[in-house]
Amino acid sequence: MTSLLTWTPGQSTTTFTHSSESLVLPQKSGPKRAFPELCKDVTPSCHLNPLLFNGHLQTMWTAVNKAAPAVHYKRRVFGSEDSNFKGHFTVDFAVAPPPTSGTAEDEGPEDQGLREDPMGVGHTRLPPRTTYFTDKEFEHLSSEDTKPLLITLHGLSGGSYEVYLRHVIEPLIRASTGESSEQGLSGGEWEALVVNSRGCAGSKITSSILYNARATWDVRQVVKWARQTWPNRPLYGIGYSLGANILTNYLGEEGENCLLDAAVIVSNPWKLEVSNLALKRTWLGSEVYSKTMGNNMRKLFETHKEEILKNKSLSEEKILQLKYLYEFDRAVQCATWGYPTETAYYRDASSTDSVLSIRIPTFCLHARDDPIASDEAVPYEEIQQTPWVVMCATAGGGHLAWYELSGGRWHAKPIVQFLKQMQADVDFSKIDRKVGIAAKGPQGGHQTPFVFDPMRRKAFVPGSEAQH
Repeated sequence: MTSLLTWTPGQSTTTFTHSSESLVLPQKSGPKRAFPELCKDVTPSCHLNPLLFNGHLQTMWTAVNKAAPAVHYKRRVFGSEDSNFKGHFTVDFAVAPPPTSGTAEDEGPEDQGLREDPMGVGHTRLPPRTTYFTDKEFEHLSSEDTKPLLITLHGLSGGSYEVYLRHVIEPLIRASTGESSEQGLSGGEWEALVVNSRGCAGSKITSSILYNARATWDVRQVVKWARQTWPNRPLYGIGYSLGANILTNYLGEEGENCLLDAAVIVSNPWKLEVSNLALKRTWLGSEVYSKTMGNNMRKLFETHKEEILKNKSLSEEKILQLKYLYEFDRAVQCATWGYPTETAYYRDASSTDSVLSIRIPTFCLHARDDPIASDEAVPYEEIQQTPWVVMCATAGGGHLAWYELSGGRWHAKPIVQFLKQMQADVDFSKIDRKVGIAAKGPQGGHQTPFVFDPMRRKAFVPGSEAQH
């Protein structure tokens, strides 16, 4: 673990955790480069707002300061291809702004574009700056271009409209000044899409299934679809908070066969049982954060209860009485996914062990004062055992906050630079994905008849090939 900065008011100490056996990245031109060095080079000094001097203030400010670049989307409803997880989910594609973007006559978000779902599933509401693809537009998305594509997973009960993810997407898709030769949806050098969790971002569900912290099936379908639709595009993934946990699990499940080239993990709660206990330990954790998240999930249930209650093991009365997030997980997630307790669910859905199965370059960001994704839940030891993952931890920043004095969000700077640097310089075709974890663990790789499988799940569909 290497310390780069010393603390001064508004300046946050930054540390990097990684394996002593570094992944070496082949370059498109020039000498090879160590993965940790690239991550350090793209990470600027972390100067945060000195008035928001702890993780609570940083995190709570996210409820006040909603300023963010505008990102416009076109939506498509996807039907699940996995028979074990029937239903529908939505994907929002970042697009260039329409000629005008005022309020529609029905008080919707756009005065131009299709406002009815051609798939017939519909929505409970459309988020700001979001309309639908026509069938014809969607059918003509495929191309042979080589533009990089960023696939995004949002946090708990969020969606494509979230401020923290727009701070990353907008600089990537922004059209260059003057005459741009870039084509595609965004008009910029990058394309981007957001996979909305089922029932989130105003989407409708068509089965009793919502999602959980290891719900990797929808992102898996989208990544496969993206590879088929754009066979020449480099694919990148980014996940935030619960979406970071889901993406980490997806990366581990796919291993060396992952269709993504690189990934970014932001404010992951990692060990969910540990993060839950940390929340319950303090008044703010319990009465502010856990209660707020529990309330958000209860509202999600109320929006979709007609479909969700088709699962007869659920009790509407109990769900409407719950206050905290862990109570929602006990009442809904356990009954939906077959877990006996919420802590069994947390242990099984945690993404810590998945780190050891990742086989693409993965850059992680975390604030050590994060009151929701607790620092004690971060798998620092596991990260030191794999060359594929680098963790950048800042002393301050809260949960998905990192507010600077200017009002900007610091996290966007290293993320955008990391993605651009990887795209510009790294020759992914020459990376050997069979490189495993370092030295077979801290005991020096002593011979043993046992094999550790980091992806073994306790909850799975009997008879399915993969336990995920």
